[in-house]
Amino acid sequence: MAIGLINNTILKASPVSDIDCPASNTLVPLTIFDKAAFDLHVAVLYAFRPPMPSNEVMKDGLAKALVHYPHLAGRFTTDEHGRPCIILNNAGVRVIETYVPTALAEQLPFTPSSEMSHLLPPLEGVEPLLQIQLNRYACGGLVIGQTAHHHVCDGQSMSSFFISWAKLVRGLNLESLPYHDRAAVSVPRNPPRTEFDHRSIEFRKSAASNNNEFLSSIVNLTLHLSPGFITKLKQKVSQGNQRYSTFECLLSHMWKKITQARGLPPEELSQVRVAVNGRARMKPQVPMEYFGNLVLWAYPKLKAKELLNESHAYIAKAIHDAVARVDNQYFQSFIDFGELSKGEEEEKELVATAPEVGNALCPNLEVDSWLRFQFHDLDFGGGGPCAFIPPDLPVEGLLIFVPSCKEKGGVDVFLALLHHHVQYFKEICYSLD
Repeated sequence: MAIGLINNTILKASPVSDIDCPASNTLVPLTIFDKAAFDLHVAVLYAFRPPMPSNEVMKDGLAKALVHYPHLAGRFTTDEHGRPCIILNNAGVRVIETYVPTALAEQLPFTPSSEMSHLLPPLEGVEPLLQIQLNRYACGGLVIGQTAHHHVCDGQSMSSFFISWAKLVRGLNLESLPYHDRAAVSVPRNPPRTEFDHRSIEFRKSAASNNNEFLSSIVNLTLHLSPGFITKLKQKVSQGNQRYSTFECLLSHMWKKITQARGLPPEELSQVRVAVNGRARMKPQVPMEYFGNLVLWAYPKLKAKELLNESHAYIAKAIHDAVARVDNQYFQSFIDFGELSKGEEEEKELVATAPEVGNALCPNLEVDSWLRFQFHDLDFGGGGPCAFIPPDLPVEGLLIFVPSCKEKGGVDVFLALLHHHVQYFKEICYSLD
């Protein structure tokens, strides 16, 4: 569908004299956690039914929010030692405004097969660290397309930023402000010591070749899991006094069903790369308002025959135990690794361990959970989003769990599989057997 471009400009933070912000042109070095994150812009869409505030009100609130989140209005640079940094220079964020000559209701629901690139800012050759595209529909509805560079912050941070933006649009005060002391979060021990092989776990020495071998065979799917389904699943997984989180229950089910759909040999080993938020795991605990990256990964492993024949509870325990091992000791070891790597020539060659576009992870998976993000609190004045669309999943075996916009307590699962596994997976994915 053709859309009309209204405006394409750079928006800077509004000057507010009574807010304590980092000094202009301050250099903020990337932490070792920032360097371990994906080196790319992450694209997300949020859809809101009318009524919604005008674009001018949205932009005014955004300019106010950037005062509290100056990193997003900065730029990447390097210091005198050649180390990557963010310069807090208020260079601004790109804001694109478009008009879509149809009602939003006619375009919903968005599906993985929907063509939505026109609703998003560009992803290649982008200098601003944050881009916002305001797509205004004829009915007054709004779809916000956002891209943010992952080296700046993680999903928890971007969720907090969006909720702050929404509150400022509504004229509300921010009950909690972002915590920006990155140096205080990544304090090495004296002397620093590494107890795990972080150079091989979180990093590799050079970028893998991007061969796009499976790109044309990858299919993106969305599953909606109702509150009733989730209740039954949790009852099946949790036995006796042992209780598992919603995430652990969901992943145990999806890992079992995807393994079945893939038809893996019984002795084949499968592992899941599970994102683990360090804020509550580090000691002392890091405020949830910390703005930056603070995520590492757990790697539960099971054989295909275990995934197919053992109970959901057995699989959930394997997930739980692997996540539990990514504790304060592990995070501190990773911080010390970052300290010991400073100044090494190898530091510049390290590339974050991440799947390459167009590749297949089979027999493995990678999962990210956004279940604790406050999507239902993301209210610009007309209610929470009616649709949320995470980034396109161009790698087979990626999963994202998201709170459903359809009904409170439900979960939407976004995943990518190879084409020849899709039909069988659809037939078995809702079965609790």
